[in-house]
Amino acid sequence: MGALTDSRKRLTADHRLPIPSFPPPSPPPPSKRPKLAPFPSSLDPSTSASPPPNPSPQIIHAVAAASTSNTPGPSSSSTPASSPLPNRRRLPPPPPFKRPIHGPQRVLRAFRFDGPARPHAAGPSWSSPSSPPPRSLGLEQYVELVNSVSHSAPPTPNAIPDAAREKEAVPLEVVAIEEDGDERKQQDDEEEVVRGSVVVRRVPLYKELYEAASRKRDAKLKTLEFEVRLAEEGRLGLERLAEVLPRISPKKEEVPEPFVPLTDEDEEIVREALHGRNSRERLAVHEPSNIVITREILQCLNNQEWLNDEVINLYLDLLKERELRQPSKFLRCHFFNTFFYKKLISGGYDYKAVRRWTTKRKLGYSLIECDKIFVPIHKEVHWCLAVINIKNKKFQYLDSLGSMDMKVLRILARYFVDEVKDKNGQQIDALSWKQEGVKNLPLQENGWDCGMFMLKYIDFYSRNMDLIFGQKHMQYFRKRTAKEILNLRAE
Repeated sequence: MGALTDSRKRLTADHRLPIPSFPPPSPPPPSKRPKLAPFPSSLDPSTSASPPPNPSPQIIHAVAAASTSNTPGPSSSSTPASSPLPNRRRLPPPPPFKRPIHGPQRVLRAFRFDGPARPHAAGPSWSSPSSPPPRSLGLEQYVELVNSVSHSAPPTPNAIPDAAREKEAVPLEVVAIEEDGDERKQQDDEEEVVRGSVVVRRVPLYKELYEAASRKRDAKLKTLEFEVRLAEEGRLGLERLAEVLPRISPKKEEVPEPFVPLTDEDEEIVREALHGRNSRERLAVHEPSNIVITREILQCLNNQEWLNDEVINLYLDLLKERELRQPSKFLRCHFFNTFFYKKLISGGYDYKAVRRWTTKRKLGYSLIECDKIFVPIHKEVHWCLAVINIKNKKFQYLDSLGSMDMKVLRILARYFVDEVKDKNGQQIDALSWKQEGVKNLPLQENGWDCGMFMLKYIDFYSRNMDLIFGQKHMQYFRKRTAKEILNLRAE
């Protein structure tokens, strides 16, 4: 049973081997006789003619030598020849086609065996409809296919354009990807181009990995990346803050012009002017009014001091000059000095005493053309203000102590009727205008700021502003008035 099994295995192996085409060798020696004798191949022309029945030993040795030198393969026991022993069992006929030695049978889609035939492949197309079904590749065909994919022969130089030459000069790395059709993904990358199932990488993978590792180890690059990220987060934070800040922060109110704070330089100049040692030093000279301001005169602007006539009259002249500089910003006003009312009532009521104070040649305009006329009123130790409001046709009285003097308003109404009749030849009924004291008037809270209150009444009314100041602003107004007198310019 063991001998029979062994014979069957050897019989199967003999069927798989190709049948060489040369004369049969000489029979083995009697001591090692073969168990089986194959039939001669009916397809091999070299073995179709039967050998001589009694070959000579020289012919047998020559044929054996030729077979061993030309055909590498199995042992001589499988060579086709007519068996000299008629009693031996005959083998079945060999397969109709020779089965060559082949390589691995795994189909790689990277080489696209199911596509059209390559131009360098010899023989019939593997995927042509008229061609027979593809056979398994042999070792030589497999090697040839691998070499053709990895190292393709370059075309002739004349047929390659310049752009193609530059493109082919870039080293490429072919990476075979074996994947299913459902799992294919289109990759749009600058360094990788997907062509079917073959990825052509213009930069070798090891270089990419090396550069990535270098970037991770570079401390300076990490610092720059951190700074960039920090700057980007800061920019986004500022943008969000700019959107939220107007809602959570109150709007910054602009400081009105009468309350603009003094600079440090102005503070130092005013302090030196008010507290210097030489009291007779001339600090300002106003040539149009011929008023000279010395340190002694200016010191009335110190805290807890009464204002004198020189400081008040010079400041009123500066207000008139301010109006002439910017007529569109301020009302058209006339500012009488501190001596006008005293001169008007010197003899009870004397219009002729002040008739020449308001000539058009001297002023350049008539009083009836003004919007408001300001008349300082001095009562022994107290300053008040009377206003001829031509724009609103009324006479107003302003006292920082809250008192009212109707006599002053009646006298001014009579004066204005005489003034218009004398200068303009018109008869107006000013006596019928309203005479009133101003309500909600800012009042002084001490015994020395009456003159400062009077000047600020005039200043705010000439700006056409409401009286929005109070006792707390008096110290600032004293310094500001001193600064404007030293500069000979009201702001």
